[in-house]
Amino acid sequence: MTATPIVNHIRRLRFEHGEMTQEALARQAGVTRQTIIALEAGKYAPSLELAFRIARAFGAGVEDVFQWPA
Repeated sequence: MTATPIVNHIRRLRFEHGEMTQEALARQAGVTRQTIIALEAGKYAPSLELAFRIARAFGAGVEDVFQWPA
């Protein structure tokens, strides 16, 4: 698998939200913990729907969680 150029702040946001576990985020986003692990590692880009679900779990906007580097 090739790393995606999309940068994410999932790990930082989890810790800023009471050290939320990967499992807790996965449950809120409706995916597996392995999906969250892969996203945090930059192994793939989420679908638009998943990006919104993850952002919503943090009470944040999609661009607060994911960025496309210039």
